[in-house]
Amino acid sequence: MSERKLKFGAAPVGVGGPGQQHTWLHPEIPGDASVDIRWYADLARRFEEALFDFVFVVDSQFITADSPPHYLNRLEPLTLLSALAVATTRIGLAATITTSYTAPFHVARQLASLDLISGGRAGWNVVTSLDPGTARNYDREEHLDYATRYSRALEHVTVARGLWDSYEDDAFPRDKAAGVFFDPSRQHALGHRGEHFSVQGPLNVERSAQGQPVVFQAGDSEEGRDLAATVGEGIFTMPRRFEEARAFYAEMKDRAAAKGRDPDDVLILPSLTVVLADTDEEARAIDDATYAAKDFARSLAEFGRPYVWHDFAQYDPDAPFPDVARYGETSGRTITAHLQQVAAERGLTLRETVLYAERRTRTAFVGAPRTVADEIERWFLGRAADGFIMHVTVPSAFDRFAGEVLPILRERGLFRTAYEADTLRGNLGLPVPENVHTALRRTVGTGSATS
Repeated sequence: MSERKLKFGAAPVGVGGPGQQHTWLHPEIPGDASVDIRWYADLARRFEEALFDFVFVVDSQFITADSPPHYLNRLEPLTLLSALAVATTRIGLAATITTSYTAPFHVARQLASLDLISGGRAGWNVVTSLDPGTARNYDREEHLDYATRYSRALEHVTVARGLWDSYEDDAFPRDKAAGVFFDPSRQHALGHRGEHFSVQGPLNVERSAQGQPVVFQAGDSEEGRDLAATVGEGIFTMPRRFEEARAFYAEMKDRAAAKGRDPDDVLILPSLTVVLADTDEEARAIDDATYAAKDFARSLAEFGRPYVWHDFAQYDPDAPFPDVARYGETSGRTITAHLQQVAAERGLTLRETVLYAERRTRTAFVGAPRTVADEIERWFLGRAADGFIMHVTVPSAFDRFAGEVLPILRERGLFRTAYEADTLRGNLGLPVPENVHTALRRTVGTGSATS
């Protein structure tokens, strides 16, 4: 039996996310799935029955007519997860929230509230926003540059964490016999004055059973990786092959250690898309047919997202890939630079570059249940992943994974047979952060810490 256990998150994508052009046509998926709370609640309960660690809600706040179906019409993450908090009992609830277009006090208060509502199951997927068009939805002319976005993100998270320590755990005696509701010596203002924010505090929400929400981070740029190594407790990544994933895993663990963190407190969680069938051959045929059915015009339109939704339809698809790297400078800089390099080195046309980008998204987890379980085990034991965030579309496909793949992993001692705790931190095996003011009091040995 292995002491180290796989961790699983589930990301429901309703009527279909990027590259999923035909998902909404499936008979199991209602046309309004992405805005139907009953749909989400049913899925969340299935995830919980399968003993998954958390529900992971992705988000963005800028769309065009070419955006994926799920992006066009979906529920706001914190509102959605607050509803799921009362529809579930053990599974974690992770919301995607941008630091570029929010204030840390507001975000800290929202997440602290979700953490209390759920009994300590909240998580925050920290993003800086990919789409520059978001700026125009928040009364700004331009998106922030990479350096500013990520320095702001670091300060944003730092402030939120400081606010979450506004109250020590014993701040509210609620002693009716003694008439003592609150101990003011256990309340602490933050008094933050920084490059991007000035926040006095204190926050008017107490700490939850897990101390603070779990911080997730996803970013593949140099700035994104540095932020993840600094603040991320769960790091979401999208490698498609084992070697790429293992290299990222080793790099991020080393980066975290270099910052004085315990690498075991940083969970690397690649994206997981599964294609299951009775045999490997049948699964590969299903996967091939899915990609063959894609409409190139739609793929070309979606291809423009990391390029600020640049219109690629204006080019001859069979001419050399155009020089458009400048459009990705404030958006998907890492992926656009990679595509430009590959296209130049291989002499690819626009059509070939789009198809190359699509092939990069094809999953390695295709086959019969044992084949998929073997591949998950290879990534886990080979230190390419501590777990996965599974993209979920068709409910019966998830049920098959839960009913046929997870039992194999449990037999091998790689996945839990019951929840270990009631909180997200407890189930992920992450430590509860001690309140900084309580720690200071213990260190100096006085009756109260400095506010």
